[in-house]
Amino acid sequence: MSLHKHNIGFTLIELVIVLMIIALLIGAILKGKQLIDSAQEKQLEKDFSNIPLMIYAYQDKYKAIPGDDKNAASRFSGITASVQNGDGDGLITGNWFDFNPATDSTIIWQHLRLANLMTGEINLSAPDYLPVNALGKPIDIQSGSDVANASPINDLQGHALHGTYIICSRGIPGALAISMDIRLDDGNPGTGAMLITPEVGTFLAGAMPATVGTNSSTDISSDKPYIVCMGV
Repeated sequence: MSLHKHNIGFTLIELVIVLMIIALLIGAILKGKQLIDSAQEKQLEKDFSNIPLMIYAYQDKYKAIPGDDKNAASRFSGITASVQNGDGDGLITGNWFDFNPATDSTIIWQHLRLANLMTGEINLSAPDYLPVNALGKPIDIQSGSDVANASPINDLQGHALHGTYIICSRGIPGALAISMDIRLDDGNPGTGAMLITPEVGTFLAGAMPATVGTNSSTDISSDKPYIVCMGV
């Protein structure tokens, strides 16, 4: 009686099926990442568009700029006793990248929250007081300036970023940053109302150019983190 050895390997059809399943799984993963990126991009864009609307709503209601409001303590005394007044100079003073409870750029979030224009912690000493973007990274604001060395960020020609207010957001991957620039501005990271600069540990006003190298989106690495600033 002869014994026959059976081939226990995969047939060609079985290999094709396995490869098709793997391709479908990879496609689903990539599509899921695209959906996540799209949702994050939309939320990041809302940060840049919603904050000015909150400021104008506060001005319309109280005839003062949030953060700069010198009567905020008396205005919101019935809500909490720990309200910080602004200096009333008509500007959001202070640097966006500094946390200082005595400056308008830090106080603004307390005023907006007390006015029920945004949600969040009203205690300036709370660890989660400062707002974050859709990626969990800091986002902040200050008044714009025509003086290059006082501007939060300069363009590739060394000019100050124009705007009554400058909103800056950290930790945005290059691919998302460029996509936002295309949708909200001119698509050039070194010109226009939106500028992009590499993420750094210490940010100095006016010290960083808008991009590395030339004024092209090819200078932006898709996965590296960037600071995006927009004048409004």
